[in-house]
Amino acid sequence: MPRQKEQSFEEIMKRLETIVEQMERGDLPLDKSVQLYEEGIGLSKLCLEHLRKTEVKLKRLSKELDGSFTLTEEE
Repeated sequence: MPRQKEQSFEEIMKRLETIVEQMERGDLPLDKSVQLYEEGIGLSKLCLEHLRKTEVKLKRLSKELDGSFTLTEEE
């Protein structure tokens, strides 16, 4: 089975927006609404993971006096 490429934060957010729009219309059968809700929950978890990873990277980045940046191991 081919490995699926990791979706970017922006791709995930776009799919979440589509799901919200579909659900807000209110014309979906219950089963489809539940299916989209479950997909949305999974996608929101992926978004949170992307944000956590980015936060860690930003916390490790510190600006030096000369304007250059270096990674630090502090959290």
